[in-house]
Amino acid sequence: MNLRTLRAQAEARLREAGVDTPDLDARYLLEHALTLTRTDFVTKAEQLIPDADAARALALVERRAGREPVGRILGHREFWTIDLALNSDTLEPRPDTETVVEAVFAAIPDRKANLKLIDFGTGTGCILLALLSELPNATGLGVDLSPLAVEAAAGNAERNGLADRARFQTGDWAKGIGDRFDIVVSNPPYIPSADIAALEPEVREHDPRRALDGGPDGLEPYRILAAELPRLLVPGGLAAFEVGQGQAEDVAALVEAQGLGETAILCDLGGVKRCVRARKGL
Repeated sequence: MNLRTLRAQAEARLREAGVDTPDLDARYLLEHALTLTRTDFVTKAEQLIPDADAARALALVERRAGREPVGRILGHREFWTIDLALNSDTLEPRPDTETVVEAVFAAIPDRKANLKLIDFGTGTGCILLALLSELPNATGLGVDLSPLAVEAAAGNAERNGLADRARFQTGDWAKGIGDRFDIVVSNPPYIPSADIAALEPEVREHDPRRALDGGPDGLEPYRILAAELPRLLVPGGLAAFEVGQGQAEDVAALVEAQGLGETAILCDLGGVKRCVRARKGL
């Protein structure tokens, strides 16, 4: 078959499987399997695809039809302006999380300042590395309970030319952290335990449960982190947390109870209240 027919077949299979973006996902998978560029779908539409190559591409399409995320199939995912490798102990970074990055940048008066950052539950390192990519004099520490996640994050720092300013370590939130920081960020687990079974299969079956489960009400990690902010932040320091739908006001109350102010709640592109940002007093 030619490329046009193969793409149409891939899109039809994903549409039949109920995938939200069958055309986009089919393109990504065919690009990967056949080493194509986006323009090849126009300029090479009539080119015949060898049977073995078509079979390899359609095998990836079948994995997506089984609701395995595209990023898991490809082994990496773009986030902000960087590219991140995934493994079994990392969440797949999502565009919603870029709200945290934007929130921090909006509150930094001087991007060339010598800032110290810490990212709790760092996973792939997506938030920390995105921030460091545009803060040339900043350094950062990423902490995660999973050694495999720490391994992925360290590899991603190397992959994006940031290894000289980012380090990663295993840890249980802020236990054993004695330093103070200009910026504290986190995308912690925030799904209430009882809600995990009803999540989309892409999340429920492929993201690590430990990175999803926020306890009975989804707020347990925020209680832990908020209590640590007074000692972790320098005077005037900034905290920014990703939050789940309907959690923003509760998380804002938790950080304000620890004496932080200038609280802001920021929405993602879908209009969901996705980030709580606050500042420690001078």
